[in-house]
Parts: sequence; C-alpha cells; structure tokens
Amino acid sequence: MSRVSTTGNYQSALLDLMASQQRQADASERVSTQKVATDMTGFGRGAETLTALKGAVSRVQGFLDTGEVVAARLEAQDLALNQMIDGVAGAREAVGNVLSSDSAGTLMLELEGYFMSVSNGLNARHQGGYLFAGADTSNAPVSVGTLSDLAAAASVASVFGNDTIKPVSRVAENTSVETGYLANELGTDIFQIFRDIKAYHDNPATGPLTGKPTEAQKTFLTAQLSRLDAARNATVDVASRNGSLQKRIDQMAVSHTAQITSLNELVSDRTDADLAQAVTDLQLAQVAVQASAQVVSQLREVTLLNYLR
Repeated sequence: MSRVSTTGNYQSALLDLMASQQRQADASERVSTQKVATDMTGFGRGAETLTALKGAVSRVQGFLDTGEVVAARLEAQDLALNQMIDGVAGAREAVGNVLSSDSAGTLMLELEGYFMSVSNGLNARHQGGYLFAGADTSNAPVSVGTLSDLAAAASVASVFGNDTIKPVSRVAENTSVETGYLANELGTDIFQIFRDIKAYHDNPATGPLTGKPTEAQKTFLTAQLSRLDAARNATVDVASRNGSLQKRIDQMAVSHTAQITSLNELVSDRTDADLAQAVTDLQLAQVAVQASAQVVSQLREVTLLNYLR
C-alpha cells in the first residue's frame, strides 16, 4: 500500500501553483509585448535564423543610411556644378555680346563676376566640408577669387589645393561608387581660358579689351568662344553623370526599403505572438493559479493531526 504523506501532498500542490504562476507570467508577457519572447533564449532553435535575419536588416539599413548621405552630397554637387555651368555660359555670352555689339566696354567687369561664380562653385561646401577638395575637406580647393589673383599665380595648376583622393561610398553588397569630383579636374580648363583672356587684356601689345575691339581682338575673342563652349559642355557632362548617379542612388534606396520591409516581415513572423492564443493562455493560467491556490489552502487543513485529535 502506498503511503500518503501530508508533506508530499503539500509540496506537490505548491509545485503545481508555482508552475501555474509561471505560465501566467509567460502568457501575460506575451500579451503585453505581443512577442513570443523577449530574448533569443526564448526562441529556441529559431534563434539562429532570427539572428541572421536581424543582421541582414542591420546591413541593409546601413546601406540605406549611406545612400541618404550620398544623395545629399550629390544634390549639393549638382547645385555647385550648375553654378559653374552658369558662370561659363555667362562668360561665353559676354564674349559673344562684344562681337555682336562691336563694343568691349564692360567685358572684363562681366568676366570678373562670372569667374567668381565658377570659383565659388568649386569652393562649394557641404556639411562643413569642401565638396571638391578630395579627402582634405577642411581646406578650400581654390585659392584665388579674382582674375587678378589668377593672373598673378605661377600657373593655373598652382591655384588648386585639393588632393587626388575622390570620395567612394559602399552603397550595396559588393557595390562601391565614386561619388565625388576634384576641383582641379573640373576647373583647370575653365581657369586657363579666363587667365588667357586676362593676360591678353593686360598685355600692352594686345589689349586692353575696352571700347571698340580691333580685328586682332575679334579674332582672339572668337577663338575663346569655342573654348568656352567646350568647357561648358565638359562641365555639363559631369553634371549629367552626377544626375545619373543620383537616380541610381534613389533606385537603390527604393530597393533597400523593400528589402527591409520584407526582412522585417520575416522577423515578425517568427517573433510576433498570436495575441488571441496568448489571451486564452493567460485566462487558462489564471484559472489554474486560482485552482492550485485553493488546493494549497485546503491541504493546510488536511493533516493527520486533525484525525489524532
């Protein structure tokens, strides 16, 4: 015959009560967090897959964040390049007006303004750094701001202080793109044209370019028109490449956003709790706790001592 002890029954009832309380706590946590578990241990064998999914989300989010930074830089570069294009186009128009009106009275004054526009474009800043300075973004890539400064320089090359390192950004898996340009590559030909016109104007044998131009001056200015056209077209080509890269980055952002949405859905499928089931489990656990508590309470009154009395 099996022996039934008061201590054994009481201990068994307490274990049932503790188990019911644990189930109630687990169900309550699922209801409040709407998650299957709050740490990887709670996901068991699925923890490894879940870790991989969350790692993939982090990587893609990093690419998306990088893309946003690159897109902002490309937009700033677009503004600077268009400022340069406007400066060169303005200079070309000023020279053309001299030939059509047969008067060079304000030519050098106009060219001074257009040169400053090009110079300011090359010294454009973004988020505190110079766009076209290469890796040394703390120092202005162009050291001259007037035609006189340009003419006084030892050479056109000497007025550029940028280094040779172009910005490169990793915007996707196994995909890195060159996202920047260098001031000397953008401005050397343009500055040479302005310097040549300024030198021609300052040379007593050929200048000044004021009043009615001579036949020799007209010939010189006509030659500058084609050079300015070529310089403008080259800058337009750079702006076009910059715009194409902007479009590519925007398309990548759309793709990365879709990837993140898809990955988050996969994570949710593995982490989100079935709320209806969790509420049902909570109610059942509460009933079990109450029942276990009643059993423990009744066992307090059921002892052999009561029968011995």
